[in-house]
Amino acid sequence: MGAFDGLLQGFAAAFSWEGILFVFIGVLLGTIIGMIPGLGPISAIAIMIPITYGMDPTIALVMMAGVYYGSMYGGSTSSILLNAPGVAGTVAASFDGYPMAKQGKAGKALAISAIASFVGGTVSVILLMLFAPMLASVAIYFGPPEYFALMLLGLTAIASLSDGSTLKALTAAVLGFMVVTIGIDSQTGTTRFTFGNVNLLDGIDFLVIALGVFALAEVCFLILNRRESMSGFKNIGSLKLSKSDLNEMKGPMTRQSFLGFLLGVLPGAGATISSFIAYISEKKLAKKPKEFGKGSIKGLTGPETANNAATSGAFVPLLSLGIPGSGTTAVMLGAFLVLGVQPGPLLVTENPTVFWGVIASMYLGNVFLLILNLPLIPYFVKVLSIPRPLLISLVVIFSLVGVYAVSFSTFDLYLLVLFGVLGYLMRIFAFPAAPFILAFILGGMMEQMLRQSLTISDGSLMIFAQSPLAISLIVLTVLSLVIPAWRNARKRRANHDGSIGM
Repeated sequence: MGAFDGLLQGFAAAFSWEGILFVFIGVLLGTIIGMIPGLGPISAIAIMIPITYGMDPTIALVMMAGVYYGSMYGGSTSSILLNAPGVAGTVAASFDGYPMAKQGKAGKALAISAIASFVGGTVSVILLMLFAPMLASVAIYFGPPEYFALMLLGLTAIASLSDGSTLKALTAAVLGFMVVTIGIDSQTGTTRFTFGNVNLLDGIDFLVIALGVFALAEVCFLILNRRESMSGFKNIGSLKLSKSDLNEMKGPMTRQSFLGFLLGVLPGAGATISSFIAYISEKKLAKKPKEFGKGSIKGLTGPETANNAATSGAFVPLLSLGIPGSGTTAVMLGAFLVLGVQPGPLLVTENPTVFWGVIASMYLGNVFLLILNLPLIPYFVKVLSIPRPLLISLVVIFSLVGVYAVSFSTFDLYLLVLFGVLGYLMRIFAFPAAPFILAFILGGMMEQMLRQSLTISDGSLMIFAQSPLAISLIVLTVLSLVIPAWRNARKRRANHDGSIGM
């Protein structure tokens, strides 16, 4: 069967009344789940596996896929409105989305998020349909050395996440690395930085970090800085986007649809890393980078496009190779096997209805998400009209319940408060939170890839010189460090010469 015939068969399955119904159920559940910290798509899909027993595999899988990419839409809502990321992949959306909400532009921020997500999701589905088999073969060439070099390149951009001191940005990143090493070393089984506390053996959950450093830190700031204006919160602003707004969105949507999809294809990268890299790259390309972090349209459009594009990209290794590209697709792999479907190179020939049905359902799902989210924006933003004391109380309860629902551990609640205080202190002393979060996300994977590389080479660092791809990424890493330093030196020299001339 050819690709075109398979796609027609997939569309027939996705556009049947059952397909339409379960795609809608999936994206609706995903949107709701994404807004609630503590649940997330992994928990939702895991819960749905026993519910789908006896269902047609295609219908069951399109519903689970809907939950996956629907959660990216939902997670953005809590990030933008409350600075409380519901899903890890939407953390970067809070960097400019929340400042826009504080400025009275919450409606515009959510509209930008919905449109950017729709474009990123739609473009990536087209790319998935056209290039899935070819990109799967490219992803095979990424081994531990290449992944380590890629993550190293991502970390060198840490300085660009800070408008202030580069030293403070790097200090925040080092702190993120230290936090991620807490727990049992997966390779040697030794404990690290637990100080004899058994509650730290499993490490610290990302949700504790995200809600502490962002949501609770914002609560501390609002309580301790009563002069902070809340007038913008009461004014949600218009949902309409002007022609200049749309023109400003075009570039990031085009670039990040492709970049997000390509990063999503790489096993282990996922929507979280894609959204951070999208934010970093847009800030580097911007003519006015100082606007980022203060309500920039490009700063919101980039990560929102990339995280949804990466969600579709993650299905490439899953469907074509049977390799999960993220925690969510790992659970999806289990769902495939439970339903009697073996993903991999033979899936497209042995079970084309499932392969193309999942892809075709994404077209439908993205349309449903746009139709669902745009009309609901006025209702979402009403949360900002809640009186300030009640809103602060709700954010605290929201965060506490979300963290407790994951681990059922009171110790994690103490950690949440601790990181809330840390986030507040970082804000007061101008230490950026973004490098801290990025280092925490990349640190564990980066350490694992370095160790695997050195194990393969018997401890020799020459393994990184033997891969052309790794060498290329390392060269880019060096350039990303040297070029900004050279530019800053030139600026200082020019300013110095100018002051002497005066």
